[in-house]
Amino acid sequence: MFRLRLVEQPMPTGSKDTQVLLEWLIDSLSLVRRKSESWNINDEPSALHRMFTGSLLIEPLRGWNTKELGDTCGLSQTAMHNQMLRLRESGLVSSELKGRWHIHVLRGGSMTNAVELLGVQARKILDIRLSELSDLIVYSEERMLTEAEDEERRFKIKIAEPSATIDGKDRIDSLVEDLGLNGERGKSDDDLAKKITIELSQSHRAITLLVLAERMEETRSRVQRVLERLLEMSIIERVAMPDRIAQDVYLGLMRQYDARGEEWLVTRGGLGRLDSEITKKIIAGIKKKNLSIEKIQKMLEDVEIENQKLLLNTLGGRMPYGFRIAGKDGDEVRERVLNRLDRTIRRLITVAKRIDESLK
Repeated sequence: MFRLRLVEQPMPTGSKDTQVLLEWLIDSLSLVRRKSESWNINDEPSALHRMFTGSLLIEPLRGWNTKELGDTCGLSQTAMHNQMLRLRESGLVSSELKGRWHIHVLRGGSMTNAVELLGVQARKILDIRLSELSDLIVYSEERMLTEAEDEERRFKIKIAEPSATIDGKDRIDSLVEDLGLNGERGKSDDDLAKKITIELSQSHRAITLLVLAERMEETRSRVQRVLERLLEMSIIERVAMPDRIAQDVYLGLMRQYDARGEEWLVTRGGLGRLDSEITKKIIAGIKKKNLSIEKIQKMLEDVEIENQKLLLNTLGGRMPYGFRIAGKDGDEVRERVLNRLDRTIRRLITVAKRIDESLK
């Protein structure tokens, strides 16, 4: 069964060193577990690296058995069995049984061909899985009214072809598990990732971390870990919530007035940066005790959003952020994720070609 975990890595720009290129490819396909996030030039080559350079890259179509491959990298047959299982699942290597041995070859006879074949499979399978996700996503124009943050995270995604439905579970459970949203050590009875995915898919507005934690009756740290995985896959995005600024500004004004007084609000508290008429109205409202969130919202209507953020920061608050599905419907989300995948696959193919060229 095809299973692949992709992690977008910075390109090894200009490098023609087989060792550097091969370890970059191994890291991008998450074929080796490391203490640090990626390999560097001072580290020892991994066993998988030694296996490729000692056998499969030299004679890719010779047909290597597990013992021969283990001898080239110093791994036991048990360890080699686990490595070859991962390589077959990822689509880099294909195997067939001849006599009592499984014979392994590098697919297509070169690293370039192997990665290109892997990329075709990965894209089609992910397209299938994102179509399943699309069925959960409610169409909403309102969801996309606010512009998302201009930030791009490193793309990480697990791609697996549809697996069998587990007893007592449904297809959404299988989808969430196959996408890796439950994490590396997720428990079989843990449905937090499923509930968060459904909640965001059916929401017309962004939802804050605190609100999600309250709805799920879970800790913020657990909810945040699920959100991080969804962000890394580009399925959701983080977005500012300007409609919450007035509420937080009001609370900041009242708190700081009681603690530090009028002069501080006008000088260091940021009110002095606003139009003098607005400042006077706010101070008067505080003194008369008739200031409200609605009045603050009306006063700040013509103030630029960046100045509203600055006022909130000087009052000791933070811009409220929420999380939303990254598209008005499932098709937009699917296109967004597949575009990120296409970019990652192009990088893999570029490095695979450099590996083949370096061997010549």
